[in-house]
Amino acid sequence: MKKVLGLVVILSMMTVMFAGCGENDAVADTGSNVATETSDTESSDAAQEDTTEANDTESSDAGSDSLVVGFSQVGAESDWRTANTESMKGTFTEANGYELIFSDAQQKQENQIKAVRNFIQQEVDYIVIAPVTETGWDTVLNEAYEAGIPVIIVDRMIDVSDDNLFECWVGSNFKQEGYDAVSWLAGYLEENGRTDEEINIVTLQGTIGSSAQIGRTEGVEEKMADYPNWTMLERQSGEFTQSKGQEVMESFLKSYDDIDVVIAENDNMAFGAIDAIKAAGRTCGPDGEITIISFDAVQAAFASMIDGDMNVSVECNPLHGPRVDEIIQKLEAGSSVDKLQYVEEGVFPAETAAEIMPTRAY
Repeated sequence: MKKVLGLVVILSMMTVMFAGCGENDAVADTGSNVATETSDTESSDAAQEDTTEANDTESSDAGSDSLVVGFSQVGAESDWRTANTESMKGTFTEANGYELIFSDAQQKQENQIKAVRNFIQQEVDYIVIAPVTETGWDTVLNEAYEAGIPVIIVDRMIDVSDDNLFECWVGSNFKQEGYDAVSWLAGYLEENGRTDEEINIVTLQGTIGSSAQIGRTEGVEEKMADYPNWTMLERQSGEFTQSKGQEVMESFLKSYDDIDVVIAENDNMAFGAIDAIKAAGRTCGPDGEITIISFDAVQAAFASMIDGDMNVSVECNPLHGPRVDEIIQKLEAGSSVDKLQYVEEGVFPAETAAEIMPTRAY
């Protein structure tokens, strides 16, 4: 009888043990999630620790064959930025052999630095950064370098003391975009018999210190030197947003009654400028008083050109995901990659907008 009772007790204990293992497996399965999205804004230290711990769990569950990529994005300030984020998220998927940990910096560099340190702690395979500004990266990138994690920079460039701190950069030739804008304006004025006119220009600059702002501003300024009858009345930052672009344009219209050309360093600021011009009872576009030159060439810009509000948009290609994937695969194979990699871009005037718009991917 004692033997029977002992056998029953042993069987009962084994049942409890196996039930416990099954429950833990179920919890582990439900914790597996390939794409992780975090935000570093206004969170307490405890919340940051919780986020890091959760991401560590997900990284381990993703499988040894998956490459873990941490991506710190500037924010979501424009249509271009949204397309850039979607390109990255659409590329770094489980189906393509990746786990993506995404962080939205909300336009703050300090949030990006926190995100990069989070990625280092999680021992990701690659770090990708779309930086808010060019400077202030040496310390955190040195930490990534010492951890042996390759860093790829996209969109805006960075200024560091040692170029070995990042593997390569993918993005646009922003100064060339500025040259292209001036070349288009010169040709447009010539076609309309206005070559000898005094041309007054205002510029809505992007976030001061960003690569796009620096390159486009410098490109326009350098190329304008070839046209002594052109005058830059004023430049002011619209921070790449539509609302700020409208606000700055309202100020320009109050200060100057003879504006011929508006150069907006992205499409969203151009949309804000157009709203301000219309609200002031003025006209713009191919048949209006004020010529509107913009950058990015998102679909909404083509719609604006078709509606007769914008004259031209200089392309800034946001589809960086496939190019970064290609770079990572080359590095995984032990191949070297070019330090600077420019994407192909064009100039799209209003005359071709209706024809081109259906073919746009963003």
